[in-house]
Amino acid sequence: MSSRRQRSRQSGASRITDDQIADLVSKLQQLIPEIRSRRSQKASASKVLQETCNYIRNLHQEVEDLSHRLSGLLQSTDADSAQAAIIRSLLM
Repeated sequence: MSSRRQRSRQSGASRITDDQIADLVSKLQQLIPEIRSRRSQKASASKVLQETCNYIRNLHQEVEDLSHRLSGLLQSTDADSAQAAIIRSLLM
């Protein structure tokens, strides 16, 4: 038995079953565009988790980039304009 499973039992934490893990991996597969586009191929759980991490990192980077672009736009806009109010609302 793995040490992780032993710790789980010792700590009294609820144990997740293999079926639950398979179900969660399947749900992740459906959410990640890079994996979803390859429906004919069955990806391993580790590959799905790796792709999920990459996808989340990319999303974080996109949010950061868009935030910087909006900040730059706000600086170049009249502070009292309707456009500035819209940009401020997007940054909040």
